[in-house]
Amino acid sequence: MLKFISQKLKEQKGLTLIELLAVVVILGIIAAIAIPSIGGLIDNSRKDAHVANATTMINSMKVYVTGDPDFTGTKTLKQMKDENLIDNFDSPDSEQYNETVSGVTVTKTGNTYKYTVRLQTSVRGLWENEGEINRASVITTGSLADPNVTP
Repeated sequence: MLKFISQKLKEQKGLTLIELLAVVVILGIIAAIAIPSIGGLIDNSRKDAHVANATTMINSMKVYVTGDPDFTGTKTLKQMKDENLIDNFDSPDSEQYNETVSGVTVTKTGNTYKYTVRLQTSVRGLWENEGEINRASVITTGSLADPNVTP
């Protein structure tokens, strides 16, 4: 009997329809799990790039204020580029930054400076009034919360 079964298995040349269907189902399950995870990773890396760009803007304004300690007010991204305070950088989203809305505001209380950054595209933006700039600071453009600045 064992000889008969082993002979039949050797004669089998391909996969049955059930085996092929099982492989397709397994691949479909793997794809259903992996694709959303990859999409989330890509979105997180774009948010991290926005955070890095905003941090670069704040750091360049800190250097500027070191040379002009009496400066308070806002410098837009366009002004910062025109005055060579910052190099060109691209938005990680498909749209470029709005250079007239994006910028850094410097306020001074005594000897303490406060830097507020706004970085915006038509897709999403970052508006950080206080606190640490992180991935959670990057939000969709419609929810930017500063009533004094129109996108």
